[in-house]
Amino acid sequence: MSEAFNISDEAQNYDQFGLDENPFPYSPVPAKNPEIYCGQEQATAAISSTVSTTLSTGKSKHLVVTGKYGNGKSHTLKYTRSLLRDRKDVVVGYVAQPGEGFVDIYHEFMYDLGFSEVQDIAYEYLASIAREITETNPVGANAMRSLIDEGEVLLSEIIPETIKRLSDVTQFADFARAIVHMVYEDTNLYAWQWLTAEGIRYEQRKEMEIHTALDDDTMGVRAFTALKNVLLELGYTAVFVFIDEFESIARLSSKDEQATLNSIRHLMDQNSEGLCLLFGCAPEVWQDVMSEYHAFSERIGQEVALRPLTNEHLHELVEEYLEQERIGEAVGVQPFTEDGLDMVLQRSQGNIRQVLSVCSRLLDSAAQSQQSKITAEFVQESL
Repeated sequence: MSEAFNISDEAQNYDQFGLDENPFPYSPVPAKNPEIYCGQEQATAAISSTVSTTLSTGKSKHLVVTGKYGNGKSHTLKYTRSLLRDRKDVVVGYVAQPGEGFVDIYHEFMYDLGFSEVQDIAYEYLASIAREITETNPVGANAMRSLIDEGEVLLSEIIPETIKRLSDVTQFADFARAIVHMVYEDTNLYAWQWLTAEGIRYEQRKEMEIHTALDDDTMGVRAFTALKNVLLELGYTAVFVFIDEFESIARLSSKDEQATLNSIRHLMDQNSEGLCLLFGCAPEVWQDVMSEYHAFSERIGQEVALRPLTNEHLHELVEEYLEQERIGEAVGVQPFTEDGLDMVLQRSQGNIRQVLSVCSRLLDSAAQSQQSKITAEFVQESL
């Protein structure tokens, strides 16, 4: 057996730096729910304004966040989502990339919400009907679920009125039936497949009395609008959709790209209230969209650009990461020295993805070589 490799599961010791472990990610991709965000004051101000306007007025507002690869577009969208997710009056969905058309965006949005949340929306709507036509007073999805499980409310008692009301609210009878079938054990998976635009067999649709297939952009826009209308009817303030890597639409054929942009434009036109779209997009693609698709780009209220990190932001970022794993008395950016961080900034050119990657490698190198400080000289030797 070759002895060229030295593979071990022994953990690296970072005690000399007063750290429990290396706080920097080895693969600098955005966390699902980021906890650290530094710099980008112009972007945070624009995002805060857009989100706050939607929350305070209920009126739809949209924004595109541009930035070169690695400057933090995904991190920015996910961090904003993490700020909104705990609110009870909004629904937030993250779409990693727009796919081949709007129906893919809708599919990803529904999957990000998840089966349980959509099922809770169905129970919540049943509760609103039960309060009106029965003597019970369920508040919320869990209370409604309990009343049904205990037999205090019969589904046969409230389903006909629920479908009628939902059809009026959504103007989409098939969507209404699919939402209602989310509460039936026998058909909730079929309903979920239909609602997520996955496609189901004719026999499965027939069992739920659903007549149409949800399989193109037009139906995707219609279904999304139906869901948003249900949520507003239940008292929610708005639906937030964060679409990342929007530049990938440039890989579509001209016809498909225009169809996707037209579908999103129709979505915005049909939802002047209760909708906030945030796009993450490479600046060169956004410039092409601005110049070629006026009808779409003019509906986006504002564009804000992410910028490379400054020296001040780099210090703040490194300190916050280190603070997550501090176990000793070290403070600030230790073991990084001032000239060491200057060199990191110079080598990374302020690109946050490269900063995190470089810092991770430098900390490991320093630990392995028993260096107490990460100086400019050490950075030069290590990279």
